[in-house]
Amino acid sequence: MPGPIPHRPRPTQEHLSIAIVASLYNETYVEGLLNAAKDELQEVAPNVTITSYRVPGAFEIPVCTELILRSAPPDAVIALGVILRGATEHADLVGASVTDALQRAATTYCVPVVHEVLLLDDADQAEERCLGATMNRGTEAARVALTMVNLFAAMRAKFSGEATRA
Repeated sequence: MPGPIPHRPRPTQEHLSIAIVASLYNETYVEGLLNAAKDELQEVAPNVTITSYRVPGAFEIPVCTELILRSAPPDAVIALGVILRGATEHADLVGASVTDALQRAATTYCVPVVHEVLLLDDADQAEERCLGATMNRGTEAARVALTMVNLFAAMRAKFSGEATRA
């Protein structure tokens, strides 16, 4: 597993709009992700507008993301959820479906969609990744979103001829 993004990217845009779609299922863990993501975004980018949308479970995250991207695309979307494996293959099926749908939305709309819908084996893994002080995937999701927003802004400027050539 690659390590966390080591730095805190500073936004290059004057104002940012970030949508967060978070599951209500496994709420304690998702709240940990959500709070960490919001804290990181607000600390690094005080000019950010964060709009949160809460959905019942992980399976509903992609359709909410799709509606956001169709209606009022933000600079990035962060998808947060926790799926815990059980005795059946249901968790793996939901995880694969969510992953495919989020990737499809990102490529269709060319808006960064940060996928932190975690498919985990047990509560210990969830606690480590969602509530831990040393590794919180919500913090990492915020950093990925800012990195991608900056990259896309630079790419769009270059493609439109606004960027200076090196």
